[in-house]
Amino acid sequence: MIQLTPWDLLIASVLIILLAVTSFLLQLNIAKQLVIAAIRNVIQLLMVGYILKLIFNSNNIWLLGMIALVMLFIAGFEINARQKYPLKRWTGFKIGISALFLSSFSMTIMSLVVIIAPSPWYTPQYAIPLLGMLLGNTMNGISLGMDKLNQTVYLQRQVIEQRLMLGQDYHEVISEIRAESVRTGMIPIINSMAIAGIVSLPGMMTGQILSGTAPIEAVKYQILIFFMISAGTGFGIILSVWMISKRLFDERQRLNLDILRIKR
Repeated sequence: MIQLTPWDLLIASVLIILLAVTSFLLQLNIAKQLVIAAIRNVIQLLMVGYILKLIFNSNNIWLLGMIALVMLFIAGFEINARQKYPLKRWTGFKIGISALFLSSFSMTIMSLVVIIAPSPWYTPQYAIPLLGMLLGNTMNGISLGMDKLNQTVYLQRQVIEQRLMLGQDYHEVISEIRAESVRTGMIPIINSMAIAGIVSLPGMMTGQILSGTAPIEAVKYQILIFFMISAGTGFGIILSVWMISKRLFDERQRLNLDILRIKR
């Protein structure tokens, strides 16, 4: 495999700098977020490279479990971080981490134990990349679904309250919004599956091919990942949207926007 030098990465970073400058000149208000995200990306990936080397060498289930929990907690926090009308901190964190645990974690364990079945089943070479891909994609889907739900409910609050006053049940009032939120969260992964192999070569498959894996074997793993990510994302969004929906109404079926952190 061709080794990349720091200079190669520096050349690539120039493109991010140009994009940040362009967005600043166009007043898009994303330059700061873009630069911070790029810096975090470099630091976090370098750290992960050294940590993964340590984990792969030790093959310790307790160390693996600790890393998995750290990944889960960070993903749970990030779900709520960039939404327009986010849930209040601990409410959003609890809902996000619950949905991730019940979807991504269960899918990862099932894949390791039943489908891939390495020996031992917690082999870090398989467990960490698989969990990372599932958590990352599910986190994005849940975040999009939650953002769509919260934003729509807030913007349509008067319509929702009028329908409640007319005697409609809150399930009936929010059913369409809930369905649209799930659909919004699922769009990225559905699009990715629909164009895979025609418009784009997915990241995992490309990485395996570059490292020397036979293309057909890389394809098999990519299909498995797509199916696991789709299932994990779908169940994660449904769970999170359902949990938020219950909290958006009190026991008397009145709209409760106190769980949202409204930016004045």
